[in-house]
Amino acid sequence: MSSPWPRVSLAALFTVLAALSGCSGDPSDGPTDEAGPRVINVPSDYDTIQAGVDQARPGDTVVVASGIYDETVTISTEDVTLRGEDRNEVVLDGGLLKANGVVALAGGVTIENLTTRNYTVNGVLVTGLSDDGEGVAKGSDGYTRLDPDQYPPLQGFAVRYVTAYNNGLYGVYAFDSQDGVIEQTYTSGNADSGIYVGQCLACDIVVRDNVAEGNAVGYEQANASGDTWVIGNRFTGNRVGLSLQSDYLEAFYPLDGGIVAGNVVSDNDNPQTPAQADGGWGIGIGLAGTTRSRVIFNRADDNASAGIVLTSAEDLAPLGIEVTDNRAQRNGVDIWYAASAAAPGSGNCFAGNRLGAARPRELATWTCPDGNPEGPGVTLTLGRVPRGIPFTDVPAPPDQPTLPTDAPESEPTAPPVQAPTSVPPADLLVEWTRAGAA
Repeated sequence: MSSPWPRVSLAALFTVLAALSGCSGDPSDGPTDEAGPRVINVPSDYDTIQAGVDQARPGDTVVVASGIYDETVTISTEDVTLRGEDRNEVVLDGGLLKANGVVALAGGVTIENLTTRNYTVNGVLVTGLSDDGEGVAKGSDGYTRLDPDQYPPLQGFAVRYVTAYNNGLYGVYAFDSQDGVIEQTYTSGNADSGIYVGQCLACDIVVRDNVAEGNAVGYEQANASGDTWVIGNRFTGNRVGLSLQSDYLEAFYPLDGGIVAGNVVSDNDNPQTPAQADGGWGIGIGLAGTTRSRVIFNRADDNASAGIVLTSAEDLAPLGIEVTDNRAQRNGVDIWYAASAAAPGSGNCFAGNRLGAARPRELATWTCPDGNPEGPGVTLTLGRVPRGIPFTDVPAPPDQPTLPTDAPESEPTAPPVQAPTSVPPADLLVEWTRAGAA
């Protein structure tokens, strides 16, 4: 992961100019001031998305017509929905000049049915961490350590039916946020990870039914603990499929808890991807320095280095991790235990996994619930790691399913979760990948 943090740019200048000129950005030309939730239309009511969002009250929906919008949109009002009319035709384009596409700084925000691309940092950012009313995102100006009292976590969010591709760090990034859902998104060509969830306690976040391909990492979760569910996703064709980690650069380490279940995390050895910052390559599911996490009913096949890896993060050991009922076959090694001598883990258990021949013999004795005795593992050798390509060179994605007109209103909270009871089929969500659409 990358560590620096810049400020987010705002696209508020147009609003000021429009008010002076009397053009359609003038609030008097927008929706009437009726009571109750309103629908604000862009560009018929306001010329820019930001101008429409600035006029939204809690409960309002800003609907954006098809077009390419050269702006950053910052949502600072609670309980606002930002919705594109067509996911593939409503495009926010940063032109490789702007930092972020959509930034949610208020609770209860829903972002749906649109595309973000060509931003230097994030396609979509949801965060309680802000500075002078601007969202703070990773970049190049040093690292801002979270003060939980100064920056309480954002409460409630939904990101769904969003495509985020060719961005400088993350496609969809939820940081210092709780009680949310990321679903039905597609991410590719993001230079760090397609989806990132970080730095929260009692997160209560669900990540489900997403596709991430062609990224440095498909899904990344750091120091995000308690009631996090990563279920039913397809993370394939990246350099690393899925990573749960503890990191001293962020607050709330170590990552404690977390469930990774029912995902397809295969074929993560694609050289036509941006280089991973830590040099990761060919790994399906990796857990570094985490505690009490569960990895269950996943399919982790055909990853060049390893299907499932448990390792340390500096002096943070893997502790009490349950790896059960997964399928991991035809990997460089199917399951590997690589805790360091400086942070020897213990209590990690393995049961019911369908593995090929490439597995450490001792795992058979590390049964649940007791797991392994304290001790180091064996370093995983990645072999030759191919050079990455610029994130801008990753091909654009195929069209993605747009939000159905009869879809129920999304609640910007974590939905109830049904745990999977079997390994998913190899073609889970494949129809939305490049290969499936070909």
